[in-house]
Amino acid sequence: MVTVRLPIWVDGTLRPADAAAVRADDSAFSEGRGCYTSVRIRAGAPTFAKRHARRLERDARALGLPAPDPALLTRALAELARAAFGGGDGVVRLQLSRDGDGALHVVGVARNLGDQPPAWRAVTAPFAHPGALLAGGPKLTHRLLQALAADAAHAARADEALLFDASGWLVEGARTNVVALALDGALCTPPAARGAVAGIALEAASERLAIEPRDLSRSDVLAACGVAVLNAVRGACALVALDGVALGPQSDALAKRLAAVLDDE
Repeated sequence: MVTVRLPIWVDGTLRPADAAAVRADDSAFSEGRGCYTSVRIRAGAPTFAKRHARRLERDARALGLPAPDPALLTRALAELARAAFGGGDGVVRLQLSRDGDGALHVVGVARNLGDQPPAWRAVTAPFAHPGALLAGGPKLTHRLLQALAADAAHAARADEALLFDASGWLVEGARTNVVALALDGALCTPPAARGAVAGIALEAASERLAIEPRDLSRSDVLAACGVAVLNAVRGACALVALDGVALGPQSDALAKRLAAVLDDE
């Protein structure tokens, strides 16, 4: 088997994957002060590119980082996607931080898409979500909580872990936002104030469908007519089980409905 070493993109330059990319005084390394976005590359082109650039601008502002140049972010996406995948598919992660001199630091990392199961199974994370660290749902490089939740899912041979807060309300998945089709027919997702990352796919879907913020307990998730999880890389996926309990029979139809509006972007 041949291992492909995908390149990285650092402050305007493509480098080999094993090249040094982060200084010891980089804020993402020394303080956890960094933000990022993960971009799906399809046929060599980034999806939701403008939304990803807006997210990085917004989150950099929330963290007190220097304002990124949207043209630089667009260039980073295009150059790394072309170098890593040509006209194929994959994922590019763009990260912003600042070095000890206060300069903006942009790092792009390419990775292969990996497996895409037709339906997802989830577990409940074994700890409570603490709530929002910052208002607005920035996607932070400080992701210990999500990483540990993902470990719990992996150990259980599941695809996702759902995080509930100390009061028992659903916040988010370890790598997704959650949308449920409630018994009253409403599409709903946890209120942003609970502390979820402001997902790009959820943003796009909410502009086309009436998705209302509503507190959801674990019992509400189990009782829902259908449940789907979504992010900008995977799109919308049916969630068919939680902790080994089958979820609503309309999960697949819900995921297809969400996927259809995302494909219209």
